[in-house]
Amino acid sequence: MSASDRLIELLRMGPSTGAVVHDPSNMFYLTEGYTGEGLVYISSCSRVIVTDFRYTEQAERQAPGFTVVMTDSQKDHNHWLKELVQADGVTDLRFESNWLSVDTFEKLRAAVGEDVTYVPLNGAPQKLREIKTPAEIVVMRRAADITSEAFAAILPKIREGMTEKELRIELDFTMLRLGADGNAFDTIIASGENGSLCHAIPGQRRLRRGDMITMDFGAKVGGYCSDMTRTVALGEPSAEMRRVYDTVLRAQTMCEDALAAGKNCFDIDKLARDYIGAMGYAGRFGHGLGHSVGIDIHEEPRLSQKCHETLRAGIVITVEPGVYIPGLGGVRIENTCLVKENGCVPLTTAEKQLIIL
Repeated sequence: MSASDRLIELLRMGPSTGAVVHDPSNMFYLTEGYTGEGLVYISSCSRVIVTDFRYTEQAERQAPGFTVVMTDSQKDHNHWLKELVQADGVTDLRFESNWLSVDTFEKLRAAVGEDVTYVPLNGAPQKLREIKTPAEIVVMRRAADITSEAFAAILPKIREGMTEKELRIELDFTMLRLGADGNAFDTIIASGENGSLCHAIPGQRRLRRGDMITMDFGAKVGGYCSDMTRTVALGEPSAEMRRVYDTVLRAQTMCEDALAAGKNCFDIDKLARDYIGAMGYAGRFGHGLGHSVGIDIHEEPRLSQKCHETLRAGIVITVEPGVYIPGLGGVRIENTCLVKENGCVPLTTAEKQLIIL
């Protein structure tokens, strides 16, 4: 069953119901490959990509199961949508209220008309995206392999005196050289005292002996993301930072071992939070334990204090506890894992034990 068929089934879309999608990630998912701009229209009898001259040939190549129509100066996206809705007899149009601005939606409604009822999709495509297909898992495993390989390749290049920014450039280039299409997100490099910044921006700070260096990065392959974090030491770390590392490693391993279908996201997060607090670092782990990964780097569900969803087999999710101490530094260790019925399979294969360079 195609992704567009699964959407129709999930929403129980009858002959008078259609859906219009503008979010590029949802467009890619539902067309199973289109990466350009425009909109996607789906009904029980139509599969259409509406785009401009720049992307028509690309759309035909990437989404052969969809009809491609081209906008021009006389007929924009909304006018095409009106014609498609009228041709299909659609009176109930589902749309992404979480993606369109008020202004954009008002223009769409003015063009399509008031005879149609507009109903939010309420994240239906994203819900479908939670469970990865075997084909998606193959691509994500490749992305994770490239990310792990890049980590191993970069270690001999880390040296005293290089800047965080220089390390980022080396790491990004290594992922591309190994076959990545690009970065899944902006690479984070945080050394020494900057390690307390969860999303540090690599800067001109130079690496020093005794630094702990956190690297959070991921390759993107075939439209799908990978995500991993490792913290290494440049020379012998302080006793306190080694204790922080051991705490984070234990928390990460405990939670990864606890992942399985049927487990509650809140409970997995609490396992890490309670252990880190018991080790004397209460309040120093301020973010969620993990997030799902796929076409977007952050997807649902999440391992957090706010999520009470039940994990299902086929979800790909990170496990990334951390401890962050202002003025001293921080440690984060992250694997991306595939949830199975009776456990999980880490897609990230890089070494987790402390590496001292």
